[in-house]
Amino acid sequence: MVLAASLPGVQVESVAFPATVKPPGSTNTLFLGGAGARGLEIQGKFVKFTAIGVYLEDKGVPSLAVKWKGKTAEELTESVEFFRDIVTGPFEKFTRVTMILPLTGHQYSEKVSENCVAFWKSVGIYTDAEAKAIEKFLEVFKDENFPPGSSILFTQSPNGSLTISFSKDGSIPEVENAVIENKLLSEAVLESIVGKHGVSPEAKKCLAGRLSELLKEGTDKVAENGKTEFETVKVTEEQK
Repeated sequence: MVLAASLPGVQVESVAFPATVKPPGSTNTLFLGGAGARGLEIQGKFVKFTAIGVYLEDKGVPSLAVKWKGKTAEELTESVEFFRDIVTGPFEKFTRVTMILPLTGHQYSEKVSENCVAFWKSVGIYTDAEAKAIEKFLEVFKDENFPPGSSILFTQSPNGSLTISFSKDGSIPEVENAVIENKLLSEAVLESIVGKHGVSPEAKKCLAGRLSELLKEGTDKVAENGKTEFETVKVTEEQK
């Protein structure tokens, strides 16, 4: 894993995202693209609900380098198209959503579904197939509860399947809870996090910064660096 070894893990609040992970439903080991919190401004205070880590397959780097090599972190952070290329790229993605505050499965899935449907309608691609996929998505979550420290795990395959898994203790389960075969839903889940209206600007900024370095260094140079320690993500006023 040449590329994976070049980037450290990331710490978001009390949640540690390791540098690499083997997702449920996958035979690959993916590297941590970026991580950050999701929160809302409530009565003048930024309240964090979840910590989100986005992992990418190694071949995502040369795929993205074709268009984005040499761009600065700031340029990538501001580019809607860059994040669309991550979401739709022909490589595997894995997203881990870990609770900072408790959430029910109903609360989480309703909000994600709303964001997905709103995006599809905005680009004119909402069909019966997507409506049925959303029904399945809501069904998977309806009886679940997620206390602090528990995680929702999404493995997004280039062939269009969305593998959903749950973890109560931060570990990565070997067996998935459900698989939904719908490419647009698989992409929309990640789009809702790092897309144009993504719920975690902090994760987007982290992702852009780390990938900018990888795209700048190239595969030969990144092989020289084998960090494994965790770096702390600091929430600045700009990120809020």
